[in-house]
Amino acid sequence: MALQSLALQTGGNAPIAQDGQIEVTLEWFRALHDVDITCFLVGENGKVPNDDYMVFYNQSADPSRSVQFKQLSNNSISFQIKLDELPSFIEKCVFTATIDGQSTFQDVEGCALKAMSKTTDIRYEVNDAKEEKALVVAELYRYKGTFKLRGVGRGFNGGLKPLAEAHGVTVEEEEETEPETKQQEQTTQKINETKIDLLKKKVAISLQKKNIEHEKARVAVVIDASGSMTNLFKKGTVQRAFERALAVAAHMDDDGVLDVWFFGDRSMRAQSVTEDDFEDYVKRTYPAPKFFRGLGIGNNEPAVIKDILKKYTKEEPREDMATYVLFFSDGGIYKDAEISSLLKKASSENIFWQFIGIGKANYGILQKLDDLPGRVVDNADFFPFDDLDKVSDEELYNRLFNEYPVWLQEVKNRGMVSS
Repeated sequence: MALQSLALQTGGNAPIAQDGQIEVTLEWFRALHDVDITCFLVGENGKVPNDDYMVFYNQSADPSRSVQFKQLSNNSISFQIKLDELPSFIEKCVFTATIDGQSTFQDVEGCALKAMSKTTDIRYEVNDAKEEKALVVAELYRYKGTFKLRGVGRGFNGGLKPLAEAHGVTVEEEEETEPETKQQEQTTQKINETKIDLLKKKVAISLQKKNIEHEKARVAVVIDASGSMTNLFKKGTVQRAFERALAVAAHMDDDGVLDVWFFGDRSMRAQSVTEDDFEDYVKRTYPAPKFFRGLGIGNNEPAVIKDILKKYTKEEPREDMATYVLFFSDGGIYKDAEISSLLKKASSENIFWQFIGIGKANYGILQKLDDLPGRVVDNADFFPFDDLDKVSDEELYNRLFNEYPVWLQEVKNRGMVSS
């Protein structure tokens, strides 16, 4: 069957070919500030059943995994939708967009939605948006046993707060009346904080499965900032990895603090952070222009490992609590002998090293950690992901806590962590 192309107008609708799966893409040519895209899966009452049915960059799928988020580029995202697996109590998939800062959608050029299947190509261009900070772009809805797509293009002048509330997300009111601009900024912060809240729930579930939900630990994240990581920084993958790590700290650390390191040829101990200040942390702390004049383009894992050991064993040692280090790298690891030596030395400390590969690359000694001899305890684990953005939060957290509980029990038995 030939591909049917259709240009959808605001208020108009078009049937979706019932061939199992469609891809809905939202894109824009240029914007002064970040544009965030969300799909709300709503019932007959127009509300989400709960927060799990809000699909966006930090919650990449609904519980049934019938709608899955994918970041295509800085200016383009998509939702893969399995029509035949969409829960029967979901009546609509509502595609929305919000913009950060002081911008409105008048400042966004070329905003459009495209829905494609094997036989259908529907395009809807948003031309009527002006002073709004939030938009309902389009709706995919059930109609007499089939699905249709409607172009909406409806804005909310108040921004995120009315958009969220319209789809069943409760937003707390400020006690004091403040200028409108400040209220909008605070509302934006409150809604964005739910990203970490949602992730914390998933961390808790993974910890419960391992029977360590009440264990506390100092948590650190190490981020590879070498030259090969440039694209992952630019498209937001590093920020999203950081947020997933922050949720671990927010749940496990007694103060909810995440310690942060970046490294290239050199190591940088960055400002520690809590969930109250996670927005654009990576961009603010280590922006892309610094890559080639900041820490260098190479990989020097020993430098950052040494600084972590310095902090937790010399500057701030604690016998009552373990330290859990998440170490993200896209590979290019070649200092195998020095890394091996440091991990052997560190095995007598109450520090667990969880290495995560985030690309198809040479991971050197990290791939052999399970067989690394000469350690007091097995103090490290490694697993790679070709594309971290395609990995569900549940899968990531289950993998993160695969070997840590066994290590924790062993160091407790040895008296390296006081029970």
